[in-house]
Amino acid sequence: MIDPRPTIEAPDDDPYLWLEEVEGERALAWVEAQNVATMARFGDAGFEADRDALAAIYDRPDNIPLIARRGARLFNFWKDAEHPRGLWRATTLDSYRTEAPEWDNLLDLDALATKEGEDWIWSEAATLPGSHDRAILMLSRGGADARVLREFDLASRDFVPGGFTLPEAKGGAAWLDHDNLLLSSAWGQGMATHSGYARAVRLWRRGTDPRAAPVIFETDPDRMAVWADVDRESEGECVWFAERLGFFDQVVWIGDRSGPKTRIDVPTDTSVTWHRGWLAVKRRTPWTVGGEIHPPDTVLGISFAAFLLGYRRFAKLFEPAERRALQGFFWTGGRLVLSVLDDLKPVFEVLTPGETGWSRERITGLPDIGVANVWPLDVRTEESTGDLLASAQDPLTPASLFLVPPLAAPQLLKRAPQTFDPAGLVVTRHETISEDGTRIPYVQVGPAGKTGEAPVHLLGYGGFGISQLPYYNPSLGKLWLERGGTGVVASIRGGGEFSTAWHEAGRREKKRLSHDDFAAVAADLMRRGVTRPQRIAAEGGSNGGILITNMLTRYPERFGALFCTIPLIDMRRYEKLHAGASWIAEYGDPDDPADWAFLAGISAYHVAVPGRPYPPILIATSRRDDRVHPGHARKMAAKLQAMGYEAYFYEPAAGGHGYGKDNRERASFTALGYNFLRNAIGWLPDRGRTE
Repeated sequence: MIDPRPTIEAPDDDPYLWLEEVEGERALAWVEAQNVATMARFGDAGFEADRDALAAIYDRPDNIPLIARRGARLFNFWKDAEHPRGLWRATTLDSYRTEAPEWDNLLDLDALATKEGEDWIWSEAATLPGSHDRAILMLSRGGADARVLREFDLASRDFVPGGFTLPEAKGGAAWLDHDNLLLSSAWGQGMATHSGYARAVRLWRRGTDPRAAPVIFETDPDRMAVWADVDRESEGECVWFAERLGFFDQVVWIGDRSGPKTRIDVPTDTSVTWHRGWLAVKRRTPWTVGGEIHPPDTVLGISFAAFLLGYRRFAKLFEPAERRALQGFFWTGGRLVLSVLDDLKPVFEVLTPGETGWSRERITGLPDIGVANVWPLDVRTEESTGDLLASAQDPLTPASLFLVPPLAAPQLLKRAPQTFDPAGLVVTRHETISEDGTRIPYVQVGPAGKTGEAPVHLLGYGGFGISQLPYYNPSLGKLWLERGGTGVVASIRGGGEFSTAWHEAGRREKKRLSHDDFAAVAADLMRRGVTRPQRIAAEGGSNGGILITNMLTRYPERFGALFCTIPLIDMRRYEKLHAGASWIAEYGDPDDPADWAFLAGISAYHVAVPGRPYPPILIATSRRDDRVHPGHARKMAAKLQAMGYEAYFYEPAAGGHGYGKDNRERASFTALGYNFLRNAIGWLPDRGRTE
């Protein structure tokens, strides 16, 4: 008799809990057997050729080295075939502008990993503001979110003897001064929240035991996290503290090394940022303040000093419209930059505050179609000159990197190489109607003609207010589009394409609507004569794992194959696994009967039953993913296989919440998934373009 457990009726009767033991002997034996079986089925010569092709693309010497300025130098972390773990290096802006910049190599991570016998993966570096001669390097084992902190001397290119060193944990540190760190780390007894992040900020003095470092700020364990940094623009010592209550709510204070003193008096769902005496805020919900009612996502500005004195007469800097949405805002060089999507077209405005009002300029000279992003060149806001970096691309045009000086035209710095042949491919935008009548946009790239048989790769996400946009995708281009396939990116609810309202429309009890949206796009591709269900291969990762497994259980008739990566799936136990407790604001609380009533319907792990026409699925994760627990993927694959479905599983030993710890591992993960999808939908093109 087929065992369908766990079920919605008995959600806690779970026969696969042993697979949640990440390093358990029985679990690892199961994983190894699954990996062998999956590679035997899909790790053929075609996979190997695809893996090598992608690895060569990822390792190309003419890829754009992304940069950030610290002091007078530009810093970059670079990976290639010779340095798979990477090089941390620096150069000057003048040198970077040349075709062959002269790099000062600061740290060879491959050499360090070999020397120390550790699986080191780069996370980030926090350099000492001002001099930038010291850094706290944050190194991960195998790509996990947890990282080791070690002090590094940039002049000697070595770690500081007796310097700041902290064992592996989630969190980090900020420099207060040369001899003191603000430690926001989950390391130590009682220092982690239920989400696994830092519960306290400690003042850690050089040469002392971090376990004895005094706690200067803390939160309750059921809150998400805390952290702190230094405001170096204020007179005297000014430290700001942030307490993340949940994923979308926080409280911010200002104080000093003894702790917080003054709370920033705004609602908890407000984003707050200040710079050179001016404050900018944005709330997720309507806000009545200063005698006016402001809709969600309105950006308001005011003198910071006046605000602290109680004044609330804000200037309105941005107000959203139905399809005009704020994607982000930040300060640099005394100006506030707004990133906007106007009906999915990128718009960037620069606002300069003054005593008589806010002047407004628009960044011009960037493409107004495709995808564009703008961000500060300088890592530290207090050191910013106003220089911006901008990237522009579309599904058939590789990214270009621009320098945008204050109120000046963009200057081209680098162009990424073309990694696949775009001949005969066209990009078109479409809209379909979801189950409840909502218009859902999607972008299609592929051959111009319609055959009704197009092999379609359909991608979606739909969560956390993250916009899913049609970037240039070298992997999809090389392994799918170049061979005659079609790619589709769906902008479903739960994302941020059309403001917070679009996110709210796919959150908590409305999460199933984002899944309806994705299925509606699949149906529209059939209605328009592009393809048929058996030729649609869908992919989604992380939050997209819920999406893909709901396509399996709720809309199996619309898909030919599904690729589910680093996924969240089990909605009964998710908040008990790794960082899951931090996502209750997005999904709901399964321990609350009212929330479980709607969560049960999207928990494919419980919904899946025998005897349905489920399409083939490959579920892939990473053992070192300490954000979304690998147990989600393991358990779903095991249950589906026990019920007789064509379900495959793959789990590399490292990679964190991603597809691999280096370019070759990323290439293997992706090539395996695409080889599975092509086989499952019956599309086995030659390695070149098919007509």
